[in-house]
Amino acid sequence: MKKFALVAVIFFLVLSTAIIKNTAKQIEDEIFTVKENIRVLKSEFENVSLEYDYLSSAERLLEYQSQYFENELIQKNINDIKIYNISNDLNKIQNFNIIKE
Repeated sequence: MKKFALVAVIFFLVLSTAIIKNTAKQIEDEIFTVKENIRVLKSEFENVSLEYDYLSSAERLLEYQSQYFENELIQKNINDIKIYNISNDLNKIQNFNIIKE
């Protein structure tokens, strides 16, 4: 009877250890996934934040122009902008079109 109880205790300990290790591994995988998602979102947030800080308004761009570039930048008419398209060894120059979707 003592041997049966000892075997039962050892079996219970092995079984509970396996369950605990499996659960811990699943939790570690979830933590890794969440950390990777946070890293990607943090990088995206930094890029968007940088874009917002430096390009948040036309007034701010004009302020930067006068502050840093003085007369180096000139305003262009949007109709003067052309697109140079290279496809299938054909070179085409097209007008720039703004399409609202």
